[in-house]
Amino acid sequence: MFRLLSLLVALGFALPALAQDKATLVADALQIKDNSTLIASGHVEIFYQGQKLTAQSVTYDQAADRLLIAGPIVLTDGKGAVILANQAEMDADLTQGVLTSARLVLQQQLQMAAAEIRRVDGRYTSLQRVVASSCKVCAGSSVPLWEIRARRVVHDQAEQQLYFDHAQFRLGRLPVMYIPRLRIPDPSLKRASGFLLPVLKNNSNFGTGLLLPYFIKMGDSRDLTVTPFFTTDGSRTVNLRYREAFTTGFLEVSGGVSRDQLMPGETRGYVLGTGAFVLPRGFKLDLRVEAVSDPAYILDYDYPTADRLESRVEVSRTRRNEYISGRLIAFHSIRDGEDNATLPSRIGDLTYHRRFTLGSLGGEGGFEFQLHGHERTSNDALNDVNMDGIADGRDMQRLSLRADWRKNILLDNGMEAAVLGEAAADFYLIGQDAEYDGSKTRLHGALGAELRWPWVKSQANGVSQVIEPVVQLVLASRSGTSIPNEDSALVEFDETNLFDLSRFPGADAVENGTRANLGVSYLRLDPNGWTLGVTVGRVLRTEDLGQFSTASGLSGVSSDWMAAWQLEMAGLNLTNRLVFDDQFNMTKAEVQLAYTGDRFNVVTGYVHTEADRFEDSATLISDPISELTLATGVKLTDNWSGRVASRYDFEAERAAKAGLGLTYRNECLLVDLSLSRRFTSSTSVKPTTDFGLSVELLGFGGSSAPGPARQCRR
Repeated sequence: MFRLLSLLVALGFALPALAQDKATLVADALQIKDNSTLIASGHVEIFYQGQKLTAQSVTYDQAADRLLIAGPIVLTDGKGAVILANQAEMDADLTQGVLTSARLVLQQQLQMAAAEIRRVDGRYTSLQRVVASSCKVCAGSSVPLWEIRARRVVHDQAEQQLYFDHAQFRLGRLPVMYIPRLRIPDPSLKRASGFLLPVLKNNSNFGTGLLLPYFIKMGDSRDLTVTPFFTTDGSRTVNLRYREAFTTGFLEVSGGVSRDQLMPGETRGYVLGTGAFVLPRGFKLDLRVEAVSDPAYILDYDYPTADRLESRVEVSRTRRNEYISGRLIAFHSIRDGEDNATLPSRIGDLTYHRRFTLGSLGGEGGFEFQLHGHERTSNDALNDVNMDGIADGRDMQRLSLRADWRKNILLDNGMEAAVLGEAAADFYLIGQDAEYDGSKTRLHGALGAELRWPWVKSQANGVSQVIEPVVQLVLASRSGTSIPNEDSALVEFDETNLFDLSRFPGADAVENGTRANLGVSYLRLDPNGWTLGVTVGRVLRTEDLGQFSTASGLSGVSSDWMAAWQLEMAGLNLTNRLVFDDQFNMTKAEVQLAYTGDRFNVVTGYVHTEADRFEDSATLISDPISELTLATGVKLTDNWSGRVASRYDFEAERAAKAGLGLTYRNECLLVDLSLSRRFTSSTSVKPTTDFGLSVELLGFGGSSAPGPARQCRR
């Protein structure tokens, strides 16, 4: 009650500067002297224009319009800045004044202790004889992990910048660097021109160098990052990244230019540009440009990209029942042994797909129209120099019309029947191929009948189990027209296409003949949060038409068995897919495990496939693969974490790549140490080892998120 009375008296006294903007003053006791001096004491609080001042006592001199404040003082500006001081003399509006034995805290991260702090015009905060750090200081120790000492620091709240005069950077008590003038963004600023986190890097090809990125803010929607990299072995590289945001999309271009001793006298480089824009009527535009000077450059400088570069422009629209796409693609291979002149490097597609219901007939149907063309830069129509079974100069254009229909019928006994079908017409123009030259037309159709019988069991403990056997009979036409197969050479056999009318991924090949697709699935849903699903199936044919290779698992009158199972529970996902014959000889095997816990995470996988030869000929479509990958991270302590990544090639009987890293992160410091080695080699690259070290001071604008504070030990 007395504090409320004090408040009313204070407002009645009408501090001129404060009363005009509805200031609030609360205190345990108030005293008025000489009708011009107000003394508030005991838990004093002043609220004014988003600012809050707490102190032990405040004396207001009405004649001078000044506040004399005795601490401990806490002044909060409402924008993330807090000043703590022992005593102060300030204007009544709290925008100007002097605070002694003070400390400035920004965004609860960066702290700056000073002998004196001056506030000027509510914008500038000037500190004298400053020690700045975002590190926690334990009792009995006055030395933080790192600190910046300066003769003077000015905080410009409007520009969100900190200006240091005669700055000295220290690790513990050890002076490391002297900088006459230093500008650093305050913690509230997300984007500002200046140097970013440097990275010390050592590469067995180039020696040791320092990556020193410089960020250039070019407005609210554009920026440029320039990163020079000069090494002890004479490599000179400049990396660039340009980003721009538009009202309807974005554009980003990155890359690098190098001169090094690996290719003396040559200028090497790489560029990657991506963009996406929203167009009228629901369309979107996607852009990608990728190019490199030589095949080895990407591996030498560890750019994250595939070994077939892709440039494209695509306009598309996706709606609930409609998909439209038009695209142009250019490929450039940097794989050893591949000749870009004999690859279909220029591709164009136009696709229209529509889904609809069929009224009184029932069911759901679909229609697709597609134009496709690709060409090779080679003009050789007779030879197959690269031994891939394709004339080196073959060009193709295709027009396709496809329609499909499916109707599900629920029977009285709980079974679910379905009738389905598809029809397709393809017209091809083939050029620069002595075997296939000219035009070709193919008509294809397929009809199917399907029967599913789900058995459902619900238990008292909340567990639900479903067993569903499925039988599907398919009658498909036999296409007598010979079409070169370019987009469906590799065929996967798994649970997703077990009941497809055609398992070929592209349009150049269609699955012919009469067959039965058989399968059974099991699903268990547990209320404790885990799920188990299993699918087993195979394909039976009336005769083998020789459409599939042995390695696909689909060849012969009876296909191999396909089995897949997946286990999902809290933080864990385990998937296994197998394709094997009646003697349990594996054609394909895949295992994937992903686990995320509080202190440990791992993603690992194993894949095994046999060498694939088209129609059992000598033409090799794909090499045999037997490979294990591993990526794991572990939280060693609250501040320390480690990571390991590896890829092992069992066919080559050696590791392909391995790496490890160690990270330390606390409230004020981030240190990352990494070591990796690439073991693979070719005619253009050799094995390399990379070492990286980065150190980041946390608490400034644009820095990484802080970690747990260090624990103080007695």
